[in-house]
Amino acid sequence: MDAVGTAQQLADDVLFPAALATDAADAAPAELLDALADAGLYGIRAEADFATVCAVQEALASGCLTTAFLWAQHLGLVHAIASSSDEALRSTWLERLRRGDVRAGLALGGALPQPTLHATASEGGFVLDGVSPFLSGWGLVDVVHAAARTADGEIVWTIVDAAEGDSLRVDRLSLVALNATVTVRATFDGLRVPADRVTGRHPVGGGTPPEGLRLRAALALGVAARCCRLLGPTPLDEELAACRAELDRLDPATIAAERAYAGELAVRAAAALMTATGSRSLLLSDHAQRLAREALFVLVYALRPESRAALLVRLGAT
Repeated sequence: MDAVGTAQQLADDVLFPAALATDAADAAPAELLDALADAGLYGIRAEADFATVCAVQEALASGCLTTAFLWAQHLGLVHAIASSSDEALRSTWLERLRRGDVRAGLALGGALPQPTLHATASEGGFVLDGVSPFLSGWGLVDVVHAAARTADGEIVWTIVDAAEGDSLRVDRLSLVALNATVTVRATFDGLRVPADRVTGRHPVGGGTPPEGLRLRAALALGVAARCCRLLGPTPLDEELAACRAELDRLDPATIAAERAYAGELAVRAAAALMTATGSRSLLLSDHAQRLAREALFVLVYALRPESRAALLVRLGAT
């Protein structure tokens, strides 16, 4: 399967034509996510090399960032299960996740620099307490891959059912872009997670790995790429290619700044598209305004301190 070609075809023929309607919807249409599952893309982090995953993510984001973002939240759990040495965990979850029969969201409260979701060891597993401020896909996902922090500084990753109850409550958030991702603030109150739903444990430290920053940048590159296509040939095309090539080096010394550059480039490309389009770009029926709001989203989404500092320099705000 040519995963990148398949993703680009889906982006151009399915996602982009529906992107304005998706953007305005209360929740992303399930049939768009089904199309990605039917194309075999839900299991890509278990099947393809990292460069292919990045290219697929960029391609999908160029079609509809809302749909691509929901799909991207699923990939972390696929990767965790596929790389696990726990055969019981793999046999229980991997095939269903690869097919998209079970779909996953992501709760990062325990992985934040100032953790907000905490894990306490208990007999037979862990108890989760606290909040995860942003959890996307509520009502569209079946489980949540949740990161929680222990008192001794370990991050514990668990699989939690995406269902409200006495121990898990959610409050929907209103977003300026990607509102159809149905993003919520999740509150965990003594939620028990059995040991067979723990996908990994590791100490805090080292910051975000280059691969994590590269994947986030792929979303920004996708938004910028669609703006460039709608603009026609401009010097922004060369900037986009250069930014992508530098990100692909995965250089720990430069990746944070390049992730910032990708976001800033998306904003400039969207601003150029709105300018070229003119006042019509202010209409909600025009793709330019959608892409401009999506560019703001990728500019600040999951922004870590090093990238934030580099971005503020690029924006002339330091």
